[in-house]
Amino acid sequence: MIGWIAGLLALDMPAAHTPMLTHTTPRTVFVHLFEWTWPDIARECENYLGPQGFAAVQVSPPNEHALIQQSDGNYPWWQRYQPVSYRIDQSRSGTRSEFEDMVTRCRKVGVDIYVDTVINHMTGGNGTGFDGTYFYGSNNSPYTKYNYPGIYADHDFSRCRHNITTYHDAWQVQTCELVGLADLDTGSEYVRTTIANYLIELVQIGVRGFRIDAVKHINPIDVEAIIARVNAAVEPNPYYFLEIIDHGGEAVHASDYFYVGDGQADITEFTYQDKLSKKFLNATYPGGHEKIAELRTFGEAWGLLPSDKAVVFTNNHDSQRGHGGSGAYMSYQHGALNDLAHIFMLAWPYGYPSIMSSYAFDTSTTAGTDAGPPSDANGNTTPVYPIHSDNPDCFNQTPGSGWVCEHRWRPISNMVAFRNYTNAAWSVDNWWDNGHNQIAFSRGNLGFVVINREDNPLHRTFQTGLASGNYCDIISYDYDPANHTCSGTPIVVDTNGQATISVASFGAVAIYGGTRL
Repeated sequence: MIGWIAGLLALDMPAAHTPMLTHTTPRTVFVHLFEWTWPDIARECENYLGPQGFAAVQVSPPNEHALIQQSDGNYPWWQRYQPVSYRIDQSRSGTRSEFEDMVTRCRKVGVDIYVDTVINHMTGGNGTGFDGTYFYGSNNSPYTKYNYPGIYADHDFSRCRHNITTYHDAWQVQTCELVGLADLDTGSEYVRTTIANYLIELVQIGVRGFRIDAVKHINPIDVEAIIARVNAAVEPNPYYFLEIIDHGGEAVHASDYFYVGDGQADITEFTYQDKLSKKFLNATYPGGHEKIAELRTFGEAWGLLPSDKAVVFTNNHDSQRGHGGSGAYMSYQHGALNDLAHIFMLAWPYGYPSIMSSYAFDTSTTAGTDAGPPSDANGNTTPVYPIHSDNPDCFNQTPGSGWVCEHRWRPISNMVAFRNYTNAAWSVDNWWDNGHNQIAFSRGNLGFVVINREDNPLHRTFQTGLASGNYCDIISYDYDPANHTCSGTPIVVDTNGQATISVASFGAVAIYGGTRL
């Protein structure tokens, strides 16, 4: 890792696209608390996410999953993506009662729960379910790779019983096995109903949305049929977003799924992650020499999905590990550059942003990228909130023992309020750049941001578009809305809307109307 990056760590979604909110204050950003336990998520909603203005939390799959101990004694993150049953009685994140309590407590503070759902496949190996179900090869067990008593039998799985060998054949992509996982026959009415009933149960508990995993491996007709069953059974309808990696050149395209959910389902825009990350990685990316000044037209003009269909991010749990074939990415391991990329994403009027909240892992080995969350010898997750503590054990980047909690980093977290406040100004104004890696722009007359991705400090007078007054720079300081005070020196905007601003190397400044002192 480049030394100066590591040392600098602490450095509009239109209303029609706002997904299924249970509150009146605009909330336009969600966070993925990857592998957090249900009690920890409940406390984080109450202590931080609700007050900070987050719209929702994406949680790990709550159903019973495989319990897989590897040769090094660790339990990989991807065991959560091998369903054994749809019971939510026990998973690595906790019990059913803890799950229900989490949903209730988060919704009380205005934070919705989005469940990561795995419906394309079941397991792919020998072992035991986390709730004690024995499956596939266990002695005297009726469970096999293609038989899950009480749920699925052999005829409920696709007839193609080998791995996908080419992504240029849509039939193979949507019928054969993804890395050896038993592919469900989602064209079957029984399978569709079984999956839909699982989702309906979650909605009845209070879940407000779903990320659907590995969607390009499911025929869009089948996805639509499953969602239609859920929507017919519950009111109001949940929010859906579909995980589809589409960089072009394959037989299955994200656009094939535009009509799913009566056209209301969003899609993960991995190309956004790839293109944005390359700009900020710049010369550090192989074949780089990119410039963030080129981001002036970033969005649909670059061939990205329509803004009102796109879920955007700088990285997710797959891509930060180099898994999933999802292109370039930024992560906590890029330090200040990760801050700057998030600041841009949260300021830029495109898509529905998701913030990845990680645990620390080692990228140098396969075992390191496979590693599950901090846990004990039996695979039980170490709580983020220590016993008898009101403070989470965050900001620890020691692989195997640390919770990183990027959503709590000031430059990222404070920009959530910036995006919420500027949501009504879904345009970019007062753009400035130096032709290279220093940029500035406003969101109408509601907010203004400057980003300096260069070795030299930036000092100049900008047209901010904001009303005259003193504003708190939320990148370097915190604003106290109760007392209308700033923890640092304010930015002064004159009667002409201009402000003289200094920005440190690999730093940023952001002000908005809600932080006017």
